[in-house]
Amino acid sequence: MPNKLVLADLSYKVSGICFEVHNSLGRFCREREYSEKLEELLKKNKISYKRESEISKLIKSPQGNIADFIIEGKIILDVKAKRFITKEDYYQILRYLKAADIELGLIVNFRNSYLKPKRVLNSEYKKRP
Repeated sequence: MPNKLVLADLSYKVSGICFEVHNSLGRFCREREYSEKLEELLKKNKISYKRESEISKLIKSPQGNIADFIIEGKIILDVKAKRFITKEDYYQILRYLKAADIELGLIVNFRNSYLKPKRVLNSEYKKRP
């Protein structure tokens, strides 16, 4: 069975928008600035999303349970602007994916000189009929 890239078309569009944001704002802005530019470009490209959406009250986390973006109900996009991505960042988005029953998450760290969205897959995802 061939290895199929999950949500290839949508994830490529979203990644392209992230590259556009990175090229526009550079590396040293705050997460909020990147999120505002992302929101502007998602609207411009007519991609539906929810911003700062609560995932689940069932998950207890000291940082809260707010996803930066949920794109078309299919991808959770986590915006970062820090030196490096930690294991906790991966675990957080994985918790969100499982709680929301979403298959794909993208972590985008705009602080990197070379932007590379990290894909996180929910192995427990159950396709909806």
